[in-house]
Parts: sequence; structure tokens; C-alpha cells
Amino acid sequence: MIFHLLGPLAMADATGAPVPAVGGPKVRALLARLLLDAGRTVPVERLVDGLYGDEPPAGAQGALQAQVSRLRRTLPPGVTVEFSPAGYRLAVGDPAADVDALRFEALAGEGARAGGDPARAAGLLREALGLWRGPALADVRDAPFAAAQAARLEALRLDVVEEWAAAELAVGGDLTGLVRELEESVREQPLRERLRGLQMRALGATGRQAEALAVYEEVRAALAEELGADPSPELSAVHLEVLRGGPATRDRSVPPLPAPLTDFVGRERERERLTALLGAARLVTLVGPGGAGKTRLAVEVGAGLPGEVGFVDLGAVGGTGPGSASGEVGEAFAAALGVRGAARLDAALAGRPVLLVVDNCEHVVAETALLVRRLLAACPGLRVLTTSREALGITGESLLPLGALAPEAAEELFVRRAAAVRPGFTGHARVAELCAGLDGLPLAVELAAARLRTLSVEELADGLGARFELLSRGDRTAPERHRTLRAVVEWSWSLLEPGERELAARLSVFRGGATAEAVARVCGADADALASLVEKSLVEVRDDGRYRMLETIRAYAAERLPEGDPAVAAHHAYYRDLAVAADPELRGPRQLEWLARLDAEDANLRAALRRGTPEDGLRLVAALSPYWWLRGLRGRVAAPVAELLDRVEPTAELGEEYALCVLAAGLREGEHLDRARGFLTGRTAPLRQPYTAFLWSTSIGPLEGLRLGDDAWSHALGLVGNAHLASSEALFLEALTEFRALGERWGTATALEGLAAHSPDPLPLLAEALTLFESLGVAEDIVDLLHRRAAVHEAAGDPESASADRTRARETARRAGLPG
Repeated sequence: MIFHLLGPLAMADATGAPVPAVGGPKVRALLARLLLDAGRTVPVERLVDGLYGDEPPAGAQGALQAQVSRLRRTLPPGVTVEFSPAGYRLAVGDPAADVDALRFEALAGEGARAGGDPARAAGLLREALGLWRGPALADVRDAPFAAAQAARLEALRLDVVEEWAAAELAVGGDLTGLVRELEESVREQPLRERLRGLQMRALGATGRQAEALAVYEEVRAALAEELGADPSPELSAVHLEVLRGGPATRDRSVPPLPAPLTDFVGRERERERLTALLGAARLVTLVGPGGAGKTRLAVEVGAGLPGEVGFVDLGAVGGTGPGSASGEVGEAFAAALGVRGAARLDAALAGRPVLLVVDNCEHVVAETALLVRRLLAACPGLRVLTTSREALGITGESLLPLGALAPEAAEELFVRRAAAVRPGFTGHARVAELCAGLDGLPLAVELAAARLRTLSVEELADGLGARFELLSRGDRTAPERHRTLRAVVEWSWSLLEPGERELAARLSVFRGGATAEAVARVCGADADALASLVEKSLVEVRDDGRYRMLETIRAYAAERLPEGDPAVAAHHAYYRDLAVAADPELRGPRQLEWLARLDAEDANLRAALRRGTPEDGLRLVAALSPYWWLRGLRGRVAAPVAELLDRVEPTAELGEEYALCVLAAGLREGEHLDRARGFLTGRTAPLRQPYTAFLWSTSIGPLEGLRLGDDAWSHALGLVGNAHLASSEALFLEALTEFRALGERWGTATALEGLAAHSPDPLPLLAEALTLFESLGVAEDIVDLLHRRAAVHEAAGDPESASADRTRARETARRAGLPG
């Protein structure tokens, strides 16, 4: 089924035979709106706005549902309107082929990208123009959405006419038809200078120089009378070429985009998203930290769009105070457009469908915002794509945040750039680690790849602790703030207010991000101050609501944190309190919730071990020991815990905490272990930390005389221990009942595992225990239980299930890094 929007709304079958049109005006408008996004879900609110405008009637959503029902009844077979909570979707076979407006846009983009092959470009663009049957959306123009969409498509059609004309001129041959087509187009836009320049070139190429010169005089007079402006330098250059009788070499009304020196790697999703945004919005801003590749993406997308695309670089504009650079910003725009003075920008852009790529706006964001807003209001055909570390903050602005490259894209970028300085380089086992350590920032990855000329991948990866010194050599022709990694971050830092710098420095105490509550408690910051750093791309907000600095920015900020700043001690106190609060929750029904919360703070908890007094560190280790056991993390924390042991002077008062620290450090002999045993031996008071006896017995061996705590979890655990000693099914059942009442998964699974040894049908018990262990992620217990279940399968004469369990156990052990 073919749908026509480039003219009156119509449908045709695969043979081209017309299909009767659907419904009344509202139904036809609804179909047209859905066709513009065919294959994609359109939110209900957007459909209501598109059909009923800014002031929809009461019950508009119900009316929309009724229109959808009518549309469904009249659509031909194979075409459906699907509903989901996100909105409505028109399902057609291939939207890019079956909807003429979408096919037109696809051909226009493909033709623009084929500029290096004029014959192919001309063919694609000619095919695109052949899809038009009249004014776009001609018979649904009364719908509120239609005017803007029709204007967009009509503007794109003129862009395509110009690109097609330029391609035909490059191909040469008989240009009589081209002259005729251009005469029709200039009737619509007589002051569109690029179009008139192409008309002049076509006339000149067919031997009609006098008519070409007359076109120039006509345009010059009209510009002077209607706009008070002179012809652009580009049109004047065409005039001069016609006078000389030679071909004009330029037909663009704005300077071209800077040509990239390297291939484009990664950002495919962002490129598609940016292209779509530029088709739907008149102002789009790429925001992100320095070195994220904003300029390169903007240029890449701009080069693939039809029509005039200009480039304005504000990097050299001076001034950081309000209004101090407003004149320079305007002059930079004027220079890029070939206009004599910023005051004439409105007149020069009126009636011209131009996309301006405005680069490096962050240091003059207020001045740029004022000028862009003025130009967009005065020039309906203008679209603007800006790159900045901070949004312009204009109504109607669409933002596309740009952060780290995807891991595989960062690795590909490194390998490609490294191969340029070390021919034959195809990769290395530590490239992924290196790129992750550089936050996946394209500039950092490229700077690191350039150092492969003199350093190895191992040296680069090992040297990330001194990343600013390591990546201190860059492109000597690049702007100074882009030559080194330190310069990139310093530029962003210089744009902050003093209070923002203080907060950014304090945020460096966090590792792996933090919640808003943690930032407020540790840094004393309010929501507005934190939001300001987010807006300036120094901090990012993740989907889970956590605030995080890229490691490169965090390392720079840490250098600026004053020694003795209270944020350091506050960080330790906050995470010690969190660990203490989590400890009892890990033995109750909210076990999974608190495990996930501690998982999110794992990096901060390990950082807190190195802060605070040694005694505070002992208390933190004691509170975290159950978490480390349940998550199998003791191996990862052994080194910092061992460092803590070397700093502490243990006392009997903290003897239990000291013993847990020894266990977490993985010590099985030596002075620390003997001292810990001494603190626990002969102890008469019950244990404060229920896991102490369990961890000691499983890691070191039985220790006589230890009294378990008086809490319910310790009592249930004691029952499990006694059940093993007495081989008692009744005690296992009692323990299971108590653990179930607590809602604690690990204890429940342990009791189930013990009970299975006494059951004539152990497999259901083992399956439930395995499910509980898997929900906790306890790799050691999962591996042990799988081996035990394999033995049960084998004894029951089921070798296939036994083999499957053993294979799964080996894979689980391998992923968890377990020995053996």
C-alpha cells in the first residue's frame, strides 16, 4: 500500500491503482498525522495537540479514540493502528518506502550524502522531486499540525531542488530542462539567493549569458528595495563568473562546513537522533562535557543534510561577563554568512532556509541565546544547531546530551587512531580497560592513541592515575583548550562561578556517583547548586537518579579540594551510617532492596574505608561484612582492609570488629589472627555482630565458647548449626520456619539445603534453595549447591541433568573468579 502526502492525501495499492480515501476531515487529518511518523509511536498528547490545537475541547482524548476507531474501520487490509501506553502507531509494511513524504526525506538525505558522485546524486534527488503531486498535505491544511509540517516539507523540497540543480550542473549535458525547472521554482522564492545563483549558472551554461546577467540585476534591485541589502558574496561571485564567460565554482550562500581530517567512528544512534531532531525542531543543542565530540557529530550530521548549511565558530569570541561579548557573537555570525555587520543578519536570512551550526557556545551562552532567539523569530526558514557544555535555555530548544562513547565504539576509535601512529596495530587485551578508564571520551581516547607512538598499551593503562600528565600532547594546530586533556577540563572549570567550583571540588570525594541526599549531607549543597553543575556538563544525572562526575573531571576536581576539607570526613560518616543502617536489614525481608542499595554505593563504601579514624574503619568493616559475604566481595576489599589493620591499635572494646576485619582481609595466620582469636576466646558477652561466629567457623574453624547474639536471626542460625551436628531433620525444619518468618533468603536457602539431606525427594528443596541463592548472587553457594544437586541427579540415574548442573557450576565459578 502506497500513501501520498506530497499533494492531496491519497492511497494506492501495489499496482498503483487508487484506493478510496478514508473518512471525513478529522479521520483524514489523523491518518496524515500518523503517516508522518509511520512505524513510530505517537504520544496521545501530541495527537490531541495536532488535531485540536492548543485549546482542545473537553474530552479530547475520548474524541481521539473515536476517530481512531473510525480510521481502523476504513483502512485497507494489512494496515493497522496499534495502541500502547505510549500512544498510537500506524503499522505499515516499510514506512520509508510506502509513505511518499518519508521516502522523499530518505532520498533527499541519500542524495546529499552522494555529493561526491554528482550523477548518482542527481538521480536520487530527481527521484525525490518526482514524488510531489502538489502542495504537501494539501487537503488537511486546516488541521493544527499541518501548516508547520507542510512548511517544513516545502522548505526541504526547495533544498532538494537546489541540490539537484547543483548536481545536474556538475554532470553537464543538456540543461534545458533544468533551466525550465528553476524558472518555476524561483517564482516561489524570488529572493532565495542560492536558487537564483543556480539559475544564473544554468542560463550561462546554455549560452544565455544576457538572461543570466538580467537575473542578477533583478535580484540586486529586489534585495535593495525589500531588504535594504546587497547580494551575497556568493551570488556576486556567480555574477562575475558569468561576466567572464566561465563557470562559477561556488553555489553556496554560506561557507561550507569544515572538512574532517579523520573518519567518523561510533555515535550511530546519536547521529540518527540528531538528524530526526533537526527535522522536527528549529533549535537543537548538543550538550556535553569537553572532549565528547559535539563538534564532530554536528559537522557529520550537517554535511549529510540537503540545502544550505553554514558554520559559525564562537571559540575565538572573547568575554565571559554578561553582554561583554554580544557584539563579537553577532559579528561572528555575520562573518560566517558574508553579511556586512550583525545588524543586517535578520534581513540576510529572511526567506532563506539555512541550517546554522553554531559551535562552542558555552562561554557566551547568554549572548548567543539572545541572538539566536531573535533570528529564529525573524527568519522562519532558519534552523540552528548549537554545540555547548550548557543549554541556551530558549523556549522550543531541543537538547541532545552527548556523553561517553559506547565501550565497543571507544575501543574501535582507539584501534583506528592507534593504527595511524603504529601501523599494523589491531588491538590489545587492555584496550577496553584503558578506554573505560578514560570515560569513553573521544578526545581522551584519541590523545591516548596518539601516545602509542612512544608508549605501550600497558603503560597507558597503568598510568591513568596521572592522566593529565600522560595525555599532555595533542594536535598543535587545535584550539589551545582542545590540545590536552587538562586544557579541556580547565576550560569548563574556568566558566564556573566560585560557589560552583567549591561544590565541584567537594563532589570529587564520591566514587561511582551519589544520590542527591548524599550530596546534600556530605557537601552541604542544595538542589539548585547541583542542578547548575549538571546544566554545565560537569556532572551527569543517570537514569537511576544518581549524580556522577566523569572520572577525568573528578580527578581534576580532586586536585582542587583543599586539604582538610570537611567533605572528606562527612563522606566517611555518611557511608558508615549507611552501612550500620543496612546491617540489620540484610537479615530481614528487605534484604534484596538493601543489597541493591549497597551495590550502588560499593565504590563509595570502599573509598570510605580509607577515610576517618582507624576505629571508625573497624566499625565500618564490621557493618559491611555480611554484605561482602553475601555478594562474594571479600577478595576485592582484602587489600584496603589489610591496610586498615596496619593502622589500628586494637582494644578489647572493639575486639569483635577487629576479628571481622582480620577475616575480611583473608588472613589465616600471623599476629593479627592470634590477636583476634584472643579477643574472642573466653568471651562471655553475646556477639554484637551475628555473622562473626559464622564467618569465623567457615573461614578459620570452630571457636569454643562463643555466644551467639540474642536476636532472632542468630537463634535460627544456631539451630542450623545444631541441626548439622545432630543430623536432625526437626531442627532444620525449625530453623527453616524461623528464617521464613524473618523473610531472609540466605538463611532460608541454607536451611533448605540442610533439610534436603533428610528428604526422600530432595530436588524441590534444592531447587528452591538455588533460586534463593541466585536472587542474592552468592556465587560460592550456587556452585556448591549445583554440585550437590548434580550428585542427586546422578544417584537417581539422570546423568544428563547431572552434567548440566556441573557445567553450569563451572561457568558460574569462572564468571565469579572462584578458584578451582
